[in-house]
Formats: sequence, C-alpha cells, structure tokens
Amino acid sequence: MPQDAISFKNGAIGYEGQSVISDLNLTLAEGSSLALVGGNGSGKSTFLKTIAGLLPIISGDVRVLGDKPGKQTLRIAYHGQFHPHSFLLPLRSIDVVRMARFPHRGLLGRFTAEDEMIVRESLEIMGAWDFASEPINSLSGGQRQRVFLAHTLARKADLLLLDEPTAGLDVPGISLYEQLICKFKKEGKTILVATHSIKEASQCDNVLLLASRVIAFGTPSQVLTRETLLETFGLVAQLNEENLLFVDPHHHG
Repeated sequence: MPQDAISFKNGAIGYEGQSVISDLNLTLAEGSSLALVGGNGSGKSTFLKTIAGLLPIISGDVRVLGDKPGKQTLRIAYHGQFHPHSFLLPLRSIDVVRMARFPHRGLLGRFTAEDEMIVRESLEIMGAWDFASEPINSLSGGQRQRVFLAHTLARKADLLLLDEPTAGLDVPGISLYEQLICKFKKEGKTILVATHSIKEASQCDNVLLLASRVIAFGTPSQVLTRETLLETFGLVAQLNEENLLFVDPHHHG
C-alpha cells in the first residue's frame, strides 16, 4: 500500500513568522501527482519551498517522505520559479546539469560513467543536447528553462517539486515537458506542480486550489468547478467543447 509522500496536520506556512496559508490538513500518497493552482501570491511557491525544506513551517506538523522537510535531500528535486541569469563562473549548459549529480557524489567525488550518461540523457530528453556546450548565459529564456528541467531530471529523485515549469517554454518545449511528466508518472514519481494551467491541473491526480488559504483539495472533478475557480480567481469558469475548464474573465453572467 502506498505510503504518504506529503502530510500536513494543522500546518501554517509563510515567511519570517507570518502565515501565508494556515489550517493545512492534507495527505498525498507516494506515486501520485498534485497540481497547485492559484493566482500570483496565492501561496503556491511558499507551499513548495516548505516541502523542499527551504522555508521552516510556522506551526503544525509536516512530513515529507516520512521525515521532516530537508531531511531527504537526495530523494527530492526542486525546480524553482526563478533561476540566476548570471553565474560567477562561465558555466556551460552541461555543467549546470552535471551539478545535479553533486549531491550523489559530493563536490570532490569522482563522476562515474553512469553520471555522465544520466546528464547526457537528461539534456537529450529536454531537447537541449545541441547547446550543451554553450554558456548558460548565452541561451534564450526558453533554452535555459530546458536546461534547468534537465537538471531536475538528472537528480533522479523520487519527489519532484516544480514551480511554474513551463514558464518561458515555446510550444516544442512544452511538448517535451509534457512527455517528461508522462515519464515521471510511469516511473512512479510523486509530482507537485504549481501551475496556472487548468488543463495541466485536470491531468493530475489531485488539485489544491489556493488564494492565501485553501479553497479546495481533491480530485480534478471535485475541485475544478465553476464555483471554486470563481472563488480562487474572482473569475468565471466555463466548459468548452472538450469538457475542459477554462477561466473567462469577460463573462459577467
């Protein structure tokens, strides 16, 4: 029987002792996927950073892979929303992805043939091998995002925390990302993704709607309703011909 990957009990999360979201009570099974949906400032990034151990929980209890946040670093990959656009060293794209293997080998550890294979495979999966030797600072925003996603893939983690992973990607890049998510799901990874896409959310096992508080948590069919999306975004949700929910800011009915 699957264990809980994430568990919150009366949790409050935020910054510098100030709660952004409180009364968090939920569990997520290992091998399942969760979409975090909400507007800017709704608490999506705060949620992911808390799970990653980058922010301390303010109150209550949270368990990540059966332990406190930050205790299972080798099993977790965090893809943040913002990445540095400049590095002190002239790193190439392949160097950035190689850094994903450092936690497994240590800064002074010797890279193995397996590590190099993982790095190359990750770049190829994200369509970034052709510019693997290019300086990361010389790439377009979409190309950099592919490299950072390849870095996440190369971690070979059990729990993936993805904060707006399609930001800046072009259409081919988004297609590669969707294939990557399918790969993760087939491998039994646990996936948490912060997204503005109702379509992407509808393809996850669970959805958490946030607006500086929990609006709803459950399956897409339970959560992605006209009423809950209206409460989350202050906009009206309608059904299109493919039976997918989308937000229509021009509807006043």
